[in-house]
Amino acid sequence: MSSIKSLKAIKGVGPATAQKLVEAGITTVEAVAITPVKTLAEILGCSEEKASQIAQAARELLGLSFMTAEEFYERRRRIGLISTGCKALDDLLGGGVETQAITEFVGEFGTGKTQLCHQLSVMVQLPKEKGGLDGRAIYIDTEGTFRPERIVQIAQYRGLDPKEALKNIIYARAYNSDHQVALVEEATKIIEEKNVKLLIIDSLISHFRAEYPGRETLAVRQQKINQHIHQLLRLADIYNIAVVVTNQVMAQPDVFFGNPTKPVGGNIVAHGCTYRIWLRKGKDNKRIAKIFDSPKHPESEAVFAITDEGIVDIR
Repeated sequence: MSSIKSLKAIKGVGPATAQKLVEAGITTVEAVAITPVKTLAEILGCSEEKASQIAQAARELLGLSFMTAEEFYERRRRIGLISTGCKALDDLLGGGVETQAITEFVGEFGTGKTQLCHQLSVMVQLPKEKGGLDGRAIYIDTEGTFRPERIVQIAQYRGLDPKEALKNIIYARAYNSDHQVALVEEATKIIEEKNVKLLIIDSLISHFRAEYPGRETLAVRQQKINQHIHQLLRLADIYNIAVVVTNQVMAQPDVFFGNPTKPVGGNIVAHGCTYRIWLRKGKDNKRIAKIFDSPKHPESEAVFAITDEGIVDIR
């Protein structure tokens, strides 16, 4: 009932309309504001013009319009940071993983992408003074690599009750690209209710890459990935959560000098992700992280290690 009451605050939304939205899983003003007009029209059984008016009213209610650079600066001061648990990595990222942004970790198999995801899903639970956001994590696993045993190890090292740490991670296995998109839509319903501060997709491109092979499907694949990334950006912005994704690499056989691999997803992923960090293996179980695309960070590197305790600084 509280969801219907809050939705009725939107101009043009009456009890029947609010009921339809709630039944479709759109339970907040924020969710209405970020839902595409075409989708709203289908849910409500109305014209796109009417749906557009409702979406605009929701955005006005939230103050999602023009603002001065000063107002935007004040808004950015509310951004939260999640520590990686490794000082070198935190310094590289300017304090940790940001909310209101998508942070992408790129690398070959075994470079530490999934390990970082496990660690961040624990770190977000810590109080702010210890580098967390007192929140929960949603973990969407596309490759079957999530291991609760690893969460237990990391939580114990960070001084958390392992059982509570596991309860605070809301897990789902995505079995195809449509399921992956649907899970993110479903996440909208629980972000506020469950105090979610971090959404992880490990990995972002895996299913799209498998389901749309070859050049003849490239345009369709890229369009779907683009829609998915914008879906994630809207969630990060509206709900002030951090979104972390991992990405695979592919070989470039025509490159003879420099790095012969590149991230999968092309320009769509490159433009959609806010911060991009390349991970590679070093000597003696060391890993090197390099920020290679960021609106505010200089290109720089950090070295870390993967141990039983998780991601740690080199000792």
